[in-house]
Amino acid sequence: MATVGGRRQQQQEGGAAKPAMRKPVFTKVDQLKPGTGGHTLTVKVISSNTVLQKGRAASAYLRQTRIAECVVGDETGTIVFTARNDQVDLMKAGTTVILRNAKIDMFKGSMRLAVDKWGRVEVSEPATFTVKEDNNLSLVEYELVNVVEE
Repeated sequence: MATVGGRRQQQQEGGAAKPAMRKPVFTKVDQLKPGTGGHTLTVKVISSNTVLQKGRAASAYLRQTRIAECVVGDETGTIVFTARNDQVDLMKAGTTVILRNAKIDMFKGSMRLAVDKWGRVEVSEPATFTVKEDNNLSLVEYELVNVVEE
């Protein structure tokens, strides 16, 4: 046992390795459902439209907030992806990106895909699939129904 900063800490013996990282399970756009998260998708960016861009000077540095709505998709359908700050620069039309740990946010009754600070957006090799643009999941309107259990 070793004491670090007043706490007792168990030392690993026998060179125990870190747990192996799991292989990502890639999801298709048409499998996305409201209220779900942890999705990994490979999608093409069809369009990107900046909807909010504001900067404010706080003390010595300038903090900017940028939000863009991007239509992304694969061979099963399309969905609106909400890109924030640095993600906006990566989401250029025609680019293929991998969205890691993406989640579904609901906005005015429709699904939006988003990647928060626990996920990652990375540009990848151009994909070979053709995007199915006539199946936009963000155009489907959902209604929250409360079920009362007796």
